[in-house]
Amino acid sequence: MTQLDAHGASAGLLDLTRDIAVRAAEFALDARRAGVRVAATKSTPTDVVTAADRDTEALIRSFILDARPDDGIVGEEDSAHIGTSGIDWVVDPIDGTVNFLYGIPAWAVSIAVVEGAGGGDVGGTTLAGVVVNPVTGEVFEASAGGGARLSGRELAVNTDVPLATALIGTGFSYAAERRHEQAAVLLELITKVRDIRRIGSASLDLCAVAAGRIDAYYERGLNAWDHSAGALIAREAGARVGGLHGGRENRELLVAAAPALYEELAAALRAAGLDA
Repeated sequence: MTQLDAHGASAGLLDLTRDIAVRAAEFALDARRAGVRVAATKSTPTDVVTAADRDTEALIRSFILDARPDDGIVGEEDSAHIGTSGIDWVVDPIDGTVNFLYGIPAWAVSIAVVEGAGGGDVGGTTLAGVVVNPVTGEVFEASAGGGARLSGRELAVNTDVPLATALIGTGFSYAAERRHEQAAVLLELITKVRDIRRIGSASLDLCAVAAGRIDAYYERGLNAWDHSAGALIAREAGARVGGLHGGRENRELLVAAAPALYEELAAALRAAGLDA
């Protein structure tokens, strides 16, 4: 496939991804307005799953399989659907479930399309990604090589921002022991930056980097469905996104920022005891 063909394929997948994400966002918002019911917990008693999480993912899966029955699907709430096309859809039906539960307007539907992912792992190439905040109606999107946009407006990360004046986003684990470790790193970092923001939705944090609403973001413990779409959007807006020792982002670490700030932040995280 030529570069032009690949870009065209990504753009076509982006159109489908956007359509599915927007429809799912409308469904999830209607569910929120009807009332929230906790259906289960996962890793800890505070790591909740609502009925809307499950119902929204089931809807997304039905849309995907109707349009592209040979593709795979990796979602947060259900087992992986193994495809034969080499394309996987990586789905977080409600990223920021605790915000959703409490009525905080910072939760999102996040959908990415990844080629050669090997069942949704962080390997492979992300071709398209869409993150929709159903409460605000904002639609963040990107395709590989096609740039990043917010409701049609081109996005670009903040550049020429030194660490000392950078606004940094992060997140914390559901597990108390891991939060203690994360707080120790944060205690060292917070004296070296402008301030810290904790929004509660990794996909929206990454989109905030892309939109220049924060300067950088880092977090440990993320799954592919948390970051696949947002990472593409941040990259296409000019961010460097990576993980440990300069490798690909993964559960061990994700850092996103303009390239110069990325290096400063990674060095500060290492100095704080996080092996970035």
